Amino acid sequence: MFWRIYCKGESCLLNSRLTAIALFHSYVLLHASRKTFSNVKVSISAQWTPSVQNESLPVWEEHRLFADEEEATLFLGALDTIFLFSYAIGLYVSGVIGDRMNLRYVLCFGLCGSATVEFVFGTLTEWLHLYNVYLYCGLWVLNGLLQSAVWPCVVAIMGNWFGKSGRGFVFGLWSACASAGNILGAFLASSVLKYGYEYAFLVTSVVQFAGGVVVFFGLLTSPKEVGFGPAVESDSESQRPLMSDEEEDEGCDGGYYSVEQSEGPQEELPQPISFLQAFLLPGVLPYSLAYACLKLVNYSFFFWLPFYLSSNYGWKEAQADRLSIWYDVGGIVGGTVQGLVSDFLGKRAPVLAVSLLLAMGALVGYSHSPADQVVNAALLALTGFFIGGPSNMISSAISADLGRQDALRGSQEALATVTGIVDGTGSIGAAGGQYLVSMIESRLGWMYVFYFFIVMTGGSILFIAPLIYRETRSMWRDRQGLHQQL
Repeated sequence: MFWRIYCKGESCLLNSRLTAIALFHSYVLLHASRKTFSNVKVSISAQWTPSVQNESLPVWEEHRLFADEEEATLFLGALDTIFLFSYAIGLYVSGVIGDRMNLRYVLCFGLCGSATVEFVFGTLTEWLHLYNVYLYCGLWVLNGLLQSAVWPCVVAIMGNWFGKSGRGFVFGLWSACASAGNILGAFLASSVLKYGYEYAFLVTSVVQFAGGVVVFFGLLTSPKEVGFGPAVESDSESQRPLMSDEEEDEGCDGGYYSVEQSEGPQEELPQPISFLQAFLLPGVLPYSLAYACLKLVNYSFFFWLPFYLSSNYGWKEAQADRLSIWYDVGGIVGGTVQGLVSDFLGKRAPVLAVSLLLAMGALVGYSHSPADQVVNAALLALTGFFIGGPSNMISSAISADLGRQDALRGSQEALATVTGIVDGTGSIGAAGGQYLVSMIESRLGWMYVFYFFIVMTGGSILFIAPLIYRETRSMWRDRQGLHQQL
């Protein structure tokens, strides 16, 4: 069995799977609506700039926010930066809040609030012909803050249900929710784009709001909500990843994480850890900085790939949206395979290092892709495998490792806080990168954007170099010890 859960019995096993499915779909819906903005950038840019056909019409001044497409492109990059900066700030706060409040309430608030803001931004403003730079900026700041409440909560809830053994595979497979959301968002946007970009925002925001309502009424945040006591994990047969969350092995039954339904007084709940304490935990800082570089590259593909395919190759916007799906397909496979390999090795950093080195080569290859959609899709999938895979691992499995390590002694709650720190730092890097991408592209061209991506990917490796060395050395010692025993 690839994973273990924090309870025994068919009822709890069923609840854990239903919880994982509910969390997967909730984040799929969030990312689908987030992806909509990048999928309709060409249409939005055309709406905000004058054209030869509409220059003489009276309504031209109402729609004109910018003099030309270059100014509109820079503003689209600025909106991406605004969103990610507010998202990053919100992550630092929402992680702390998630460890102190009911995770279900925080998650529902983020999903429904974000859906409402996106409806106003993309649909209501178009229906009412409200075109204002400051309104767009204000709405996107609010959207970033609301969306930041979601990821720390879903990772923390997954950590409540699933233990350390096989975490790389389980979280690697489950964290495909972001890529699956990108695929769904691209499909929905391209399907209704012919009616106007406002309908792309309408469809995804309504579906996301409905998902938030389902979460509020149906989600179980931990085994304790169905009558099981505190989790106890057996570590006797599991390999240790980067960080261990070893606990006493009482009550272990058949290799499952078993708990007893308690009839007596409940044990005292673990106290939330402070933000500074979480930031100083071993491994948090290097992985946060590495994720800042890596998320910059990953989110640049997320925000700019359809625009790049349309502007660089001249393909229709709907075609570019569908073709961009292959990057996410590669990310899904990459996160799952690399997570499984890291479980087998018992180490995360060496797997990341190999993948990121190959990612640099994949970026070089994709930057020289011919104008052939089949070849482009294959190179996109390969690039997604080596960039999206490590990104999924750091944001999910490694964050869970860091939030439940030995330094906490099982006496403090830190998973949501640590997840917020890692993802928040990554979002700060991604935020700064989005405006740089638009600026580099407008002044130097797309080739230099890819050079920038290669440098940032190399930066990710440098930040975790000490961890790579330590874990590789540990693997070598284990191998030598095994040979001596034989």
